[in-house]
Amino acid sequence: MTVGKVAIITGAGTGIGKYTALALLDEGYSVALAGRRGELLEAVVDESGAGEKVIAVPTDVGDPQAVEHLFEKTGSTFGRLDLLFNNAGSGAPAIPIEELTLEQWQRVVSVNLTGAFLCTQAAFRIMKAQSPKGGRIINNGSISAHTPRPNSAPYTSTKHAITGLTKSTALDGRDHDIVCGQIDIGNALTDMTSRMGQGVMQADGTRKPEPTMDVDSVVRAVVYMDSLPLNASVQSITVLASKMPFVGRG
Repeated sequence: MTVGKVAIITGAGTGIGKYTALALLDEGYSVALAGRRGELLEAVVDESGAGEKVIAVPTDVGDPQAVEHLFEKTGSTFGRLDLLFNNAGSGAPAIPIEELTLEQWQRVVSVNLTGAFLCTQAAFRIMKAQSPKGGRIINNGSISAHTPRPNSAPYTSTKHAITGLTKSTALDGRDHDIVCGQIDIGNALTDMTSRMGQGVMQADGTRKPEPTMDVDSVVRAVVYMDSLPLNASVQSITVLASKMPFVGRG
């Protein structure tokens, strides 16, 4: 089997992860799909029609053993790793900060931050050792990496932390041809964001509908980021619905 470039995508069962996986497969990549719900991953496999070029590996990215299995399975199946898209994400209920439980906080940190760290660590081990060495890591940050929504402390905190992880990864990867960039996304239309048409809480306490954009606009950005040679990197890119209330004061 000719594998071409090899990618791991976390959170690949739905939304941005799913559509990025399908796009990369169309580009000739071999792709390992990671996510907590195996049935959704298998549905993406079936939809892709990509045969041996795609595998589904049910994974809780906050679990070190599960992450180890994901990367071992990818390596044994495809022989190398060229791209890691740290896309898996989780949020907590939009409730006042004093009402959040420690368990709610820790779950978001486990998926959004610890998961990205564990996957990055595993990717480094492969990318340093393979020949030719190196690869690319793309972190899904969100515009919450810059500006919070109301009642979003766990999610916003982890997305700010992802920016630090991205910069540290880019620096630590320099001598090994491992590059790392971040994509910050605002209001891509997926099953998770479809509610935005009914109204989203604003900073002034009102609830208003917000514009969205086609998820393909995000997917094309990810594909472009990885189309560059490893001596070039998109360090940070923001893709958002042009009319959403982010730029300026609302």
